Amino acid sequence: MKEISKFYKSFIQEIQARQIANEDGESLEQAFTRYVVDLLAEAGETENADIAYDEKALGTKNQHKINAYAISDNYETVDLFVSIFQAEEDIPTISKDEVKRAATRITNFFRKCIYNDYANEVAESSQIFEFANTLGSYPELRNNLIRVNAFIITNGDYQGEFPDSVEISGYKIFYRVIDINFIYKISEQSRVPIEINFEEEHFLLPCLPASNENEDYQAYIAIIPGLCLANLYERFGARLLEQNVRSFLQFTGKINKGIRETIKNRPHMFLAFNNGIAATADHIELDETGHYIKKISNLQIVNGGQTTASIYHTHKKDKADISDIYVQVKFSIIKKQDQFSKIVSEISKYANTQNKVNDADFTANNPHLVEFEKLSRYILTPLTAHNNMQTYWFFERARGQYKNLRQKEGFTKTRLNSFEHKYPSKQVFTKVELAKYINTYEEVYDGKKLVIGPHIVVRGNEKNYAKFINDNLPENIKKINNVFFEDTISKAILFRTADARYGTKKNDYCIGEMKQVVVPYTIALLNKLTDGRLNLYKIWQNQEISQVLSDVIYDLMKQVNRFILNESPVSHYIEWAKKEECWEKVKEHTWAFDINTIALDLIDPNNPPKRNVISEPDEDEERTLQHELGIITSIPIPLWKKFADWGQESGCMSINQQTIARDTASKIKFKHKFAPNDIRKAMTVYETVCEHNIELLEEADTMADQEPAKDENSQSKLQPSNDITLELVECMVEWDRRRRVLEDWKWKVMDDVVHGRKSLTDRMKYAFYLNLEKLRKKGFEG
Repeated sequence: MKEISKFYKSFIQEIQARQIANEDGESLEQAFTRYVVDLLAEAGETENADIAYDEKALGTKNQHKINAYAISDNYETVDLFVSIFQAEEDIPTISKDEVKRAATRITNFFRKCIYNDYANEVAESSQIFEFANTLGSYPELRNNLIRVNAFIITNGDYQGEFPDSVEISGYKIFYRVIDINFIYKISEQSRVPIEINFEEEHFLLPCLPASNENEDYQAYIAIIPGLCLANLYERFGARLLEQNVRSFLQFTGKINKGIRETIKNRPHMFLAFNNGIAATADHIELDETGHYIKKISNLQIVNGGQTTASIYHTHKKDKADISDIYVQVKFSIIKKQDQFSKIVSEISKYANTQNKVNDADFTANNPHLVEFEKLSRYILTPLTAHNNMQTYWFFERARGQYKNLRQKEGFTKTRLNSFEHKYPSKQVFTKVELAKYINTYEEVYDGKKLVIGPHIVVRGNEKNYAKFINDNLPENIKKINNVFFEDTISKAILFRTADARYGTKKNDYCIGEMKQVVVPYTIALLNKLTDGRLNLYKIWQNQEISQVLSDVIYDLMKQVNRFILNESPVSHYIEWAKKEECWEKVKEHTWAFDINTIALDLIDPNNPPKRNVISEPDEDEERTLQHELGIITSIPIPLWKKFADWGQESGCMSINQQTIARDTASKIKFKHKFAPNDIRKAMTVYETVCEHNIELLEEADTMADQEPAKDENSQSKLQPSNDITLELVECMVEWDRRRRVLEDWKWKVMDDVVHGRKSLTDRMKYAFYLNLEKLRKKGFEG
């Protein structure tokens, strides 16, 4: 319970910080909702979510409340979110009555909308109108909708049962409670696995194990009844599909004609005609005979989503009897937990050979994103008229990087203040935001086909990000350089400024309720109207856009907002804005726009800005020296003196090394510059301590907290070692087991960490980074 309490305090602080930073003045409850929904989206639990608060008649029989909603791209799933948030210092306990009341409120909202009553009661300018109108009268949604997920999200601890599912107007509503325990789990694990008990489903799956013995996975060939597969799809939908493939293939769930005909007319031939399904899991439990699967955990279908969806829809829509349908399944049970995601991703890619899947990994480990992250860690912003301190724009390639680095570098108030000045939270952006900024700015064509435009951005984060990875990254990774980075930040500034100027209903200058459409459309339109001549370098140098340009964008947004409302052939404006047809009409229209107004914000073709491509700093010796200096200066002065005393008492250090330890303490105390030779000498002392008495280093953090506060300039410049994971350490240990590149004691310390005899602390990571550098020079590719 200690860990969850610690997480909760940090979590509440994060929510409070987000609420303060939000310029739209949202409530703590909505800041909480936004944060949790983002976590759920990254974990693959939802997609395309919008934050929209609405409540009515609370405390009465007809009460309803909603905090957010989402509609899947294939219109099969609607997610509803209702929050129970209590701003308590300690984890509140949530009762069954509170959950029941929340379930009633979200259910009433759905009931009112689906019967087409509520859209007529709210103003078209309200936050919830578009969603209520879509639920009530959009045929494509009503015809395809098979699952309504009602998420009751809370910052409290809930130990009760989920409310039973109900059916309204033929649509099943499944309830889930997302409490602080679940939030903690997805914060740590990224996703919550699907676990199936086939006995409870009243199915047992006959299977045969493959004889191929290996350390990576165990294969089973099984037969799954069509009814069982349809039930699983109804409960979990596209969550069953491995996330990379779902995003790349833009899963639609449409019925395959051939599968449909076989199910309806020749169900007994289905097993013969169909290639079957490929799935992965991390654990499987067989019955006592060893011939039937009872339970399976972390189930993901990596090939066969079309088969699964077609069986379900034919059964549901055509009322087809699927009792004679059986499907072959190849289960790959991944043995190595620390490599689960990597192996599943590889299986996904190679199993889907009939579809275009980019070789660049869809995950955060995409090499272009890794390169972009490196740039974000060493490129400082220019000094401006409004800021006399250079800062960083922090690209969060993987969730939690900013928070982790903040915790590592900000372990005193002085250091935390320094960190927040250097890495302002308002300059943090994620990979989906990166995709949004770049895809918004400029069209991309594949031959004559438009593949990137603002209508793609409107379709939601997941789909937009997949298009970004597939169609809008430079073919040559070397083009991810400082110029690319600076221009990207300029696009981010442009987008964020427009987003703020559009406003929300809390602002008297708010344009309307279509911000997610109008902002990307207007920026893309502005780029077309100026023939791509906006001076992005000027925006980078000033770290803001001019007031004149901001006013022009605001005026254009009002025009675009009005145009889409007036020209949409349907009342579902946002749905229309997702279509290329809408963007084409916007481009064809004549706009009230005077380019001369922003002449100073455009590139002068006769005198374009001079841009120099800067090579990345030397990543060999200089980088190693800086890393070593970070280790040295992070060790408190009293501990260096203790090193010397221990070295003398134990006989493990020469007199010369004892002197070096004391000299190092003196250099840190009086802020003397460390020459490369000084760093190397100090590191010999450090390594001697690591080899013979590594426990002594555990006192470093305690001593650091007891030291008097230092001024900002004396703070150690530790470089983050986020790349040193337990998985990587295990690979290093295995690679060096026979090659013996590392000294025996260095290898043993890593082996102790792999086998749980020692913890992978931050200081261990800093030390293992040096091991990694040494192994890479000898051919290690981890």
